Amino acid sequence: MIKRIVMYSLLFTSLLSVSAYAGTDDETAYALNTLLFLVSGFLVMLMAAGFCMLESGMVTSKSVSTIAAKNIGLYSIAGLMFWVIGYNVAYGIPEGGYIGSFTPWSDASAIDTGYSDGSDWFFQMVFCATTVSIVSGTLAERIKIWPFFLFAAILTGIIYPIEMGWQWGGGWLSAAGFSDFAGSTLVHAAGGAAALAGAIVLGPRLGRFNNGKLVPFASSSIPLATLGTFILWFGWFGFNGGSQLALAGFENATAVATIYINTNLAACAGVMTCAVITRLVNGKTDVIMMLNGALGGLVAITAEPLTPTPLMAIIIGSIGGIIVIVGTEVLTRFKIDDVVGAIPVHLFAGIWGTLAVPLTNSGTSFGAQLLGTASICAFVFVVSFIIWSIMKSTVGIRISEEAEKEGTDIAETGVTAYAIRD
Repeated sequence: MIKRIVMYSLLFTSLLSVSAYAGTDDETAYALNTLLFLVSGFLVMLMAAGFCMLESGMVTSKSVSTIAAKNIGLYSIAGLMFWVIGYNVAYGIPEGGYIGSFTPWSDASAIDTGYSDGSDWFFQMVFCATTVSIVSGTLAERIKIWPFFLFAAILTGIIYPIEMGWQWGGGWLSAAGFSDFAGSTLVHAAGGAAALAGAIVLGPRLGRFNNGKLVPFASSSIPLATLGTFILWFGWFGFNGGSQLALAGFENATAVATIYINTNLAACAGVMTCAVITRLVNGKTDVIMMLNGALGGLVAITAEPLTPTPLMAIIIGSIGGIIVIVGTEVLTRFKIDDVVGAIPVHLFAGIWGTLAVPLTNSGTSFGAQLLGTASICAFVFVVSFIIWSIMKSTVGIRISEEAEKEGTDIAETGVTAYAIRD
């Protein structure tokens, strides 16, 4: 295993070295740029496993199998829906427009794009899957699987592609000067907005709040949640690094390396900020807040991981960690039950990261950033709220009280994850 890791590392390093001398060779540049998309794409796909492990560790032991079913299901739904309709809804959009074509994707493989269309489809598809993964953890332990799958299909096939196209597809936000390098708002805040709408419509878990106070629920496995966080952290290098969209040439290769450094520093800062604050405020070092602090830092730097200095990346990630702590307290006060803390991590930290872009990128403006962030979050939240409400009043989205007490593993999958449960 170690020999394989070393071999692949040397291979990828060699390709990076070759790319520096390939700037004038169209075919070599095409191959390297396509490789960046493919390698980054499977790193982002690994984040699906990270979300699954994180959520499995954070829920109670009677809901772990359901989490596994939801995560492999939502990834598959995203893959199908982004092929059937999503990609062309985003990329078939007229310049400065609002919505693209409702037709299936087909591989044109046009060399003038600088990379394979197929690799671009794969890379964008795993971003799409990430958006709906964010929703899964928030609504855990009380939502029915199939209504969730239905919402996942709508989010990945229609809602996400529409707002994604506004920026990355050359739509009206792109024309307005909005900038979101790898999706702090387009992916993360959008997923958080959909999760917030679902949490409000669905309501909290039974017994989660007592006289307005939060009742702690035991997580099934902190080591599993930690593993999930590390997997997400690892996959984030593909998420942000691949968004450079090119590897060939000195400038692109150097940019990818810079993005990796800033991404890592922001996550580290988020972790340690949460560790220090929870220790000072509560007298205990909260490991769950440390895990979410890492993710908050990663989400915050995602909007612009290239232009910040290392120190600025640390500051952005640290503020992301602070936002996670404050955001969690805000949700508690409003009695909104977010099982894994996805709303503070992805929605709140995503908004911060996007609004912070002009601090390091002189080509952007606070007005354009505010316009884009507000438009996307409002669009996704309102449409998601309507869809959740319609499903609640028709097919129903919540399991019965009896089933919730028994656990979603038994009620929804019939498969228990652990021999001994809470």
